[in-house]
Amino acid sequence: MSLAREKALESEYVMGTFARKPVEFVEGEGMILRDDTGKEYLDFLSGIGVVSLGHCYEPLVEAVSAQAAKLIHVSNYYYIEHRGEVAQLLSQMLNARSPMERPEVWKTFFANSGAEANECAIKLARLYARREAEKAGRDGESAPRLIVTLAKSFHGRTLATLAATAQPAKQEAFQPLPAGFTSTPINDVEALERLFATQGDRICAVMIECIQGESGVHPCTREFVRAIRQLTAKHGALMICDEVQSGIYRTGLPYGFQHFDITPDIVTMAKGIASGIVAGACAARASIADTFEPGDHGTTFGGSNIAMAAAHVTLSTLMAPGMGPQIVKVGDYLRQRLAELPHVQEVRGYGLMNGIDLTHEAPAAPDIVMAGLEAGLVLNATGPHTLRFLPPLICTEADVDALAEKLGPLL
Repeated sequence: MSLAREKALESEYVMGTFARKPVEFVEGEGMILRDDTGKEYLDFLSGIGVVSLGHCYEPLVEAVSAQAAKLIHVSNYYYIEHRGEVAQLLSQMLNARSPMERPEVWKTFFANSGAEANECAIKLARLYARREAEKAGRDGESAPRLIVTLAKSFHGRTLATLAATAQPAKQEAFQPLPAGFTSTPINDVEALERLFATQGDRICAVMIECIQGESGVHPCTREFVRAIRQLTAKHGALMICDEVQSGIYRTGLPYGFQHFDITPDIVTMAKGIASGIVAGACAARASIADTFEPGDHGTTFGGSNIAMAAAHVTLSTLMAPGMGPQIVKVGDYLRQRLAELPHVQEVRGYGLMNGIDLTHEAPAAPDIVMAGLEAGLVLNATGPHTLRFLPPLICTEADVDALAEKLGPLL
């Protein structure tokens, strides 16, 4: 189908929730995408950090095709192949840098998206607080319910996760939002301490992105993350790490929180977990996860046969020796090359999750994205002067050089 025909159909029949770029991608391989005319593009967005193993990674295509030929979906009332194995791999990844001598057992709920994974975390945190209050002989209704998030955070677009997303501009049109959330400034330890001093008995959890992605890759400081861990432990609250964008080796380690030498209580993930097949997950320490009983939470499609086949290949490949260090190495090189480009004011990030701020002398970031398409680059702007880079995790130094060669003249 021609691009013109597709644009006409979408204009008439598809909700206009995305400002689509004037390109129709029809196939891809590795770091390369091709449009309906056969033009090739170097992909430094990977579906917003989703296509971990590159486009059409052959072992994943084979696994998904073989699974589809056998069984695509059954109800979660039944056992399926790979679900337990994938959950075990996630538990191993979550323990990768744990200071504990004996590995923790993490249990996982499989969902379809990051927003669903965060919804699960929110429900689990509140239910856990209620059950703990009841164990202590208190009325469950009096249990703490407040969840603290960070200013400029992003946790999803459902009503609850939008309420957790501390960006008023995104919330205003959809009021009233669910109650039970408050925010604190990122990297402000004093403000965090004041919040716990005044409302600590109301707080059941703090939910953070250790590396905020949607606003342009803004890491928390080590001091701030450790303060959250200490204060939540002191007040009997849970620490939730939203790893939807920074998890699954995006930063070179299995999870972004592992750069900060802490271990949270609940971890959410999605995006790269199945390298493009729809999947999300919420994992919790077993002692917390066991709060859920049958019927407390559920999903129709989460953890499907297809998703688990794709996740099994993805995680097994990323956990292979040398993969994480290679991501770190290429990420270091990417930041070095980006810093050398004209009008680059600041470079931020870990591994292959990076953002740059441009000076006001540079063209506007959205204009650079459009010019990039002309030059055969898939880029992403997260603000008027900010570009974000989330290439497939198979990105090489040669790919970085090709990016710099094309991007430099656009700046």
